[in-house]
Amino acid sequence: MELSQGMAVVVDSDSAPVAADARIHGLQAQVVGVGTANSVHRYSQRALLDLFRIEDRRIRSVFLNGSIEQRYLTLPNFADDGSAITESQGELLAKHRRVGIDMGLRALRACLDETGAKLEDIRYLCCVTTTGMLTPGLSAHVCRELDLGRHCARLDVVGMGCNAGLNGLTAVNNWARANPGQLAVLLCVEVCSAAYIFDDSIETAVVNSLFGDGAAALAVVAGPPSAWSGPTLLKFSSRIIPEYIDAMRFDWNDGHGKFNFCLDRDVPYVIGSHAEQVIDALLKGTGLRRKDIAHWIVHSGGKKVIDAIRLNLGLSPHDLRHTTDVLANYGNLSSGSFLFSYQRLLAEDVAAPGDFAVMMTMGPGTTIELALMQW
Repeated sequence: MELSQGMAVVVDSDSAPVAADARIHGLQAQVVGVGTANSVHRYSQRALLDLFRIEDRRIRSVFLNGSIEQRYLTLPNFADDGSAITESQGELLAKHRRVGIDMGLRALRACLDETGAKLEDIRYLCCVTTTGMLTPGLSAHVCRELDLGRHCARLDVVGMGCNAGLNGLTAVNNWARANPGQLAVLLCVEVCSAAYIFDDSIETAVVNSLFGDGAAALAVVAGPPSAWSGPTLLKFSSRIIPEYIDAMRFDWNDGHGKFNFCLDRDVPYVIGSHAEQVIDALLKGTGLRRKDIAHWIVHSGGKKVIDAIRLNLGLSPHDLRHTTDVLANYGNLSSGSFLFSYQRLLAEDVAAPGDFAVMMTMGPGTTIELALMQW
């Protein structure tokens, strides 16, 4: 069965289309709003180097040659002598909770403002994070802070990393289709400032030069036409590359007494070398080819990762303009990065009825997640 311009056909897996009666009753889910937020303080890469008094030429090169201009971060306090005060793991978790809830609430409100929905319209909330552990999770805290109601269903996706936004969207899509007319919201919250260590190694410098604080919310509803409208979610596809399970990971660092994130230098190669297979799997059975995709909404994983995706998929810099713009102005925002890119695409107002778009995220596992949408 094919997907032709102007006619959307829902596909649930890599090959099986949804039953005809589901299509007739319009049980496809639409993305009807997006909102984003960041932590309070923004720093240029050069300002960070100066603030932390980093003179090592190798580390300065990592910070200044990664195509990142500025990021939002929640830095530790500084002592009278100008040195950064070391934060314990407990203090980092408290930061994750404090800053994460604040950003999450602002992103969710921004999403509802764009959608024209009210807080009481939310019936399902999926919160995604990797930068801190809370029990109960962020979803419970958001429900309490916003008084969303005692009957709001919720889900917390924790620890899946940068690809997790699309994992969460899969769950949101399924819930929305099972509950027609009910508003479901995906909320990605990443306080990357709560997942740092400081030392003189290049491995640490790569991580510390890359990530930023951010939250993004996406509203989804399924069913007959309503006051809300947006692109239709057609298909999801996943690919795990288990032989590279250690390429991206959180490890406990005994020397620092806290967790730290580790990135293998082969990550761009691994992602790039599997990109074609993953896209081919997504498009299988749809009748679409890569040239039929009008819009690419890709996670801003880093300069080398973006270059690997572009080269292996034969994309142009213009195709990934929003991805590189998000990287330049926010850094890698982990699970919510792709939603910052999606927001920029909407602001351009260039998507036309019938246009197809691919959302693409990648992260620990090593995993690549994809979604196919149509306006």
